[in-house]
Amino acid sequence: MDKIRILLLDDHALFREGLSRLVDSEADLEMTGHCATVDKAIDILRQKPIDLVLLDYDLGKENGFQFMARAREMGFEGRFLIVTAGMSDAQSVEAVRLGVGGIFTKHSSPVSLAQAIRKVMAGETWLDQTSVRALVEAAKSQEGPDARRPFTERENEVLQGVFEGFSNKEIGARLDISESSVKAALQQLFHKTGVRTRSQLVRIALEEGFGRRK
Repeated sequence: MDKIRILLLDDHALFREGLSRLVDSEADLEMTGHCATVDKAIDILRQKPIDLVLLDYDLGKENGFQFMARAREMGFEGRFLIVTAGMSDAQSVEAVRLGVGGIFTKHSSPVSLAQAIRKVMAGETWLDQTSVRALVEAAKSQEGPDARRPFTERENEVLQGVFEGFSNKEIGARLDISESSVKAALQQLFHKTGVRTRSQLVRIALEEGFGRRK
C-alpha cells in the first residue's frame, strides 16, 4: 500500500518533532519533510513528491494562505489540512473558500489527526465544531430575497452532516435513515451544485448559501 506523503509547515520546532513522530507511527502515513517557513516549504515541494501539506495558519511574519497561493502557482496539486491552535471565524471561512481539505485544532486527539488526514485524502472535509459554526453563520448571512434555493430539507440535513465531518453511515444514524438514502441525497447535492467531492460541496454551499430550500 502506498503511503500518504506529508509535508508539515509550522514555526514551532517542538510541535513539528512531536507531530513527525506521530505521523511516522502510522503504517500508511509518511512525514516526507517538515519546516518552519514558506520559502523552505516551497523548496521541499520542488524537490519531493508530496500528497498532503499540514500547515498552521499563523507562521509568524507569514501565514498559511500565502503558502497555499505560492504552492498552487508552482503547480502543486495535493491537498491542504490546516492544523492550528485557533483561527478567527473569518479566517476559517476564507480557508474553505481557498480549498483547504479541513481545519484541525491542535487540542484535538492525535488519533483524530490521523483520521482527518485519511478523510481529506479521500476527498472528504474535516472541520472542528468551531469551524462548522463559523461556516454555517457565514453562509446564513449571505441569504437574501433573491438568493437561489437549491436544497430540500433532507438535503440540508445531509449537508449539515457533511459540514460536521460525519461519514455517510454516521449521517444516516443521526437522521434515522439508511446509508443508501444518504448517498442518494449526496448525489442530488452533487448534481445540483455541479461538484464531485465533499470538499467542493462545502465550498459551493458557502458561496450559494447554506440551509436554503426549494
